[in-house]
Formats: sequence, C-alpha cells, structure tokens
Amino acid sequence: MYTYTQRLRDEEVHSLEGQVVSGVAIGIILFGQAGYAMPPGSVENATSFKYPVLYTAIEAASVESVVSPDLDPAVLSELIEAGKYLQRQGCRAIIGACGFFGNYLPEVVTELDVPCFFSSLMQVPLILNSLKPGQKVGVLTANGEVLSGAPVLKNCGIEDPSQVIISGAEVLPEMQKILAGEGHYNVYQLEQGLVQLARNLVEENPEVGAMLLECTLFPTHGRAVQEAVRMPVYDFVTLIDWVYSAVVRKAFPGYI
Repeated sequence: MYTYTQRLRDEEVHSLEGQVVSGVAIGIILFGQAGYAMPPGSVENATSFKYPVLYTAIEAASVESVVSPDLDPAVLSELIEAGKYLQRQGCRAIIGACGFFGNYLPEVVTELDVPCFFSSLMQVPLILNSLKPGQKVGVLTANGEVLSGAPVLKNCGIEDPSQVIISGAEVLPEMQKILAGEGHYNVYQLEQGLVQLARNLVEENPEVGAMLLECTLFPTHGRAVQEAVRMPVYDFVTLIDWVYSAVVRKAFPGYI
C-alpha cells in the first residue's frame, strides 16, 4: 500500500497484476440488471461521494435474485470474482451496492484480502452500543417481509432481531416500481412515502433511538427523514464515508 504525501519516498512503486487504474480506494459492486433510476445520494451515483469510487457490475445480480432470503450460487460466484477484480485495481475496501448482498458476506470475505462491507445493516451493532439500554434501531428497508427472514441480519452482527424495528417500503407505490425493475420512479413521491413510514415507526415505537436506511437508494432521502424524526439517521453513505476515512487516513495539518 503506497500512499503519496507531499514528499516522495525513495522506493519502488509496484502495480498489481491486471491493474489498469489507481487512486481508487473504494470499490462498489452493482447489480448488472438494476432496472431503476439512480439519483444523487444513491450509492450507484458517483456524485454521492467526495472521493473517487470504482464500480463494477455482476450480471447474475438483480432485485429479483438478491432481494431474497435464498442464496443464489451464481450471485455468490460473481461477487467473489468482482471482489477479486476490484482488489487488482487497488481498492482497499469493497462495498456491495444492495443491503441484501449481506446474505453472502461470510462466504465472500473468506475469498478476499481486503475488507468487505456488503450491507448498511453492518452499522446496527455500533448504533445499538451508542444508545441507552432498551432503545432500538428503526430500519427502513426495500422489502421488510424478506429482510425479516433473511440471513443478512445475523451476518451483520444482529444477534437479537428484537433490537431492530423493521418497516418495509415495499408497501409504497414508487418502491413497487423499483422492485419490479420498471426503470423509473418519482423520487419526490418515494421520499414522501419514506418520511411517512419513518414517522409512523417512531410514533408506534417510542423506544427507537436512531434510524437506519437499508436500501442504496435511500441516502438521497436521509436528510428528509432526519428532519421528520429528529434523531440520528444512518445509511449506506454514512457507512462508506466511515470506511473510506479508515482506509485512506489523512495527515493532520497544523503546528504545535
């Protein structure tokens, strides 16, 4: 791992076999068959980040094949290959651009040499440790019915599912368009629906002390949700920003 500072070091700089690009610390694996628009704020939109990210897509992954409690062998195989490709390009951490990629996390990390963050739900144990005893995390997810029975919860360190309150956005008309892969949806109407789901969740569960948005499209609406519920709101972008700050440490300017 070579880090350039203002002063060059007197040493050889090496590329990895098959490496064709450099300077990209975060690699992101996408659906090969997304079928939805990707506004600023979404993980799939590069303008959501203040640093470069490298994208690659896997053809086996789609809403239908991944947003499921069942593991798809083709998805697993292609996730591993995509992760290895991103490693060769010098990525220091790999993101799976769907919270349900967390279903495959244990199998993938054994095959790769850089850390993998395959679901925004990986933040839940940390969030819980920041709250008062008895408080819970409210989760807005693309599909609550599927999430409740999926291995992603345990894979992300959520040993006690009762510590999260899940609200599924699949009830929203705009989310139904996304899940059906129609290729378009009304971003404003989706936001209004998510805000209402968040308000209902908090009103019905006063023990909720923080919110987490599971879907990669939901960071676009994180501010609106926070203004509605007035509590910390975490999502995929908060996760990726945190990971980047760890794998690309910055020097502290100043003087004593």
